[in-house]
Amino acid sequence: MPRPVARLVGHELRLLVSLVRWVARRPHGAGPGVRSFGHARDQAAYMYGFAFVCVVETAGMSWLLSSWPVVHAVVLVLDVYTVLFVLGLHAASVTRPHLLTGDTLRLRQAGHVDLAVPLDRIAAVRHEPLFTHAKEDGVLNLAVASQTSITIALTEPVTAVRLLGRPYPVRLVRCHADDARSLVRALTRERTAPSPSPDPRG
Repeated sequence: MPRPVARLVGHELRLLVSLVRWVARRPHGAGPGVRSFGHARDQAAYMYGFAFVCVVETAGMSWLLSSWPVVHAVVLVLDVYTVLFVLGLHAASVTRPHLLTGDTLRLRQAGHVDLAVPLDRIAAVRHEPLFTHAKEDGVLNLAVASQTSITIALTEPVTAVRLLGRPYPVRLVRCHADDARSLVRALTRERTAPSPSPDPRG
């Protein structure tokens, strides 16, 4: 299977799994020593509205095509899958929060972005609400509802992977969190925490 096709199939499966995790309230990656920071709150109204429009369209098309059983069945399947896809995108955002461990920040977006940023590569982090994002080389914008609230500058690039599998180096990341200031404070504390003292016994 070509890599782009495999990536797309994997993305679709992650969305479906995210729906199950959403219902079961089991976020991905949570565990002891891991702090999670949600980033889906500000897109919820938009995603629910979009899903409602899709449901209305499904009902309308079902009525219009009732006299053509084969076409009706095909369109119904496509429409239902579209509703599941939209809900899956939101479910993936809800169940795949940003994660902060002792030495790594994992930045996620829906089911297709999972970027590991070593804390020792972070040069600066700041709370910076932005609502427009120009395309720039070396910059990754993980906008939620067209906004980012945190800017992270790196000392050296980390490799991000696009949806179809193409890697590209990133030196600046803009992302969003429901409580952006808390994530910035947590990153600042982790980056400035003193190193453990060496054991004097060798």
